[in-house]
Amino acid sequence: MSTEIDRRDFLKVAGGALAAAAAGNVLADDAPKPAAKKRDIKNAIMFATVPGGDKMSVMDKFKMIRDAGFDGTEAMSGMNRDEVLKARDATGLIIPSVCNSVHWGSPISDPKPEVRAAGVAGLEVALHDAKAYGATSVLMVVAVVNQHVSYADAYQRSQEELRKVTPLAEELGVKIASENVWNHFLLSPLEAARYVDELGDKAMGWHFDVGNVIAFGWPEQWIHILGKRIQKLHIKEFSRKKQNDEGMWKGFDVEYLEGDNNWPAVVKALDDVGYHGWAIAEPAYHPPGMDDATFLKDVRTKMDTIFAM
Repeated sequence: MSTEIDRRDFLKVAGGALAAAAAGNVLADDAPKPAAKKRDIKNAIMFATVPGGDKMSVMDKFKMIRDAGFDGTEAMSGMNRDEVLKARDATGLIIPSVCNSVHWGSPISDPKPEVRAAGVAGLEVALHDAKAYGATSVLMVVAVVNQHVSYADAYQRSQEELRKVTPLAEELGVKIASENVWNHFLLSPLEAARYVDELGDKAMGWHFDVGNVIAFGWPEQWIHILGKRIQKLHIKEFSRKKQNDEGMWKGFDVEYLEGDNNWPAVVKALDDVGYHGWAIAEPAYHPPGMDDATFLKDVRTKMDTIFAM
């Protein structure tokens, strides 16, 4: 594709996305409301956020996750598969998603071919890990824009590299789920929807991080536009006050339910688009003095509170 993104095409796709949403009663106020039903949401936690460090084995961490009441955990790619599978089977936890562990260090948008090749290889490992664990998607940071990598080049390069991997994703039955992160790329939900659609829904989807949007927008608006493209959720809190008073990254230093997520609006938006599946906690703040097991149980309890709204 050309590195110049045609404005008419963008508006056409954006308008189509909104029209499709409206046709699906996502945005229609006068649509008949179905009878309320219990949300089909399962709770997991990102393995990389589980406390304990290297002093705890994979098995012990899986047991602590299970004992806290979670249904599953999101594994990192490149872990020892045998250890993960033994821990999964021993605890009964489900692994719904695998987080690619190399996408920041080897972005597929990099100008150096060898860096992009390493990123592609890392994504292939993550897809095979996901297949082995029974996961249905891989979390992927698809590009990084910076002073040396232009937005247009990141768009073109990342799609070119992803097209090399989408046949494998389709073959394995595992979707590549682009996550909204602070990578200066795909900064609006309309653009995010277009990016996924251009690569095809058989291999691509979206891993929506609620907390990552708060500094720049409103999660419920993203949810309405991304709709069925959302494969998994990352549940994270964010405080605009801490961001403004202490710096951008300090916005994450807040407990669940004490930040600026409008959780009732978020949950309603998920209901509107018919989302069901996995909500994966990614707690960025561990209250001082709280032991690890209590911390995980506290996160699990607050996840229940959020999805009961």
